[in-house]
Amino acid sequence: MRLFVFGLGYVGAAFADALQERGWDIAASARDPGQAQALRDRGITPADPADRDAMIAALTGVNAILVTAPPGPDGCPALESIVPALAQAQAYPDWIGYLSTTGVYGDFEGRWVFETSPLRAQSVEGARRVGAERDWRQVGRGMGLTVTTFRLPGIYGPGRSALDRLRAGEGRRIVKPGQVFSRIHLDDIVSGLLASLDQPRAGGIYNLVDDAPAPPQDVMEHAARLLDVPVPPDLPFNEMGMSPATRRFYAENKRVSNALIKAELGWRPKHPTYREGLAAILKAGG
Repeated sequence: MRLFVFGLGYVGAAFADALQERGWDIAASARDPGQAQALRDRGITPADPADRDAMIAALTGVNAILVTAPPGPDGCPALESIVPALAQAQAYPDWIGYLSTTGVYGDFEGRWVFETSPLRAQSVEGARRVGAERDWRQVGRGMGLTVTTFRLPGIYGPGRSALDRLRAGEGRRIVKPGQVFSRIHLDDIVSGLLASLDQPRAGGIYNLVDDAPAPPQDVMEHAARLLDVPVPPDLPFNEMGMSPATRRFYAENKRVSNALIKAELGWRPKHPTYREGLAAILKAGG
């Protein structure tokens, strides 16, 4: 069995590790010699997306594809390298997973959103994701492939959590009354992807989120108590001095439902709230 990952970052690497444990062969995109060598060191076959022959070789006989790379001004960068190579390789993977974002929904003023909710992306990045989702669905229909979209919220896990920000002296409690966010632990992303891989559904769209949307200041406070360090002081929300990414983050207020993926795939998060997730990271030494 073979997996190809376009964009072997934080999530892609964790998913690749899980499938390597199942005995799968892994190939992944790499745009420069340094990246390629790093992949080889992990037992992963690199392929330059700009090298058609390398992509054809990497995709020949592929069983699953995961696309994690964000879209740019011209759309999803994976489309132009993967689709022609698939056609030339005469490859018909059983599953293609596209990682999108809950940012496609935009702001719902704290209300619940579902996979059927209107897409009201407010940022350029969110709008690009809407377009990339559409393009991949069209590829699935046009080529008879099973393409599944996963909408992810804020991702945390080992090396990337409120615990790390506090240790680095960067923990902040920005308070915007009524604001909540959904989030997801890295382990639960991987288990959700595996559940879909084992039960593919063409055109499927899933919110892959935990059970408890929560104010970000609550997460930071809980992390501080776990580390037994002072809780950072409250900082009233003020867009002045915030990075564009942070402003985008606070411009959208919604609760994201995971009911569909639970009902269809039987998935349950190992870390249903940030409390279990942070505790697990700390216990593992993260």
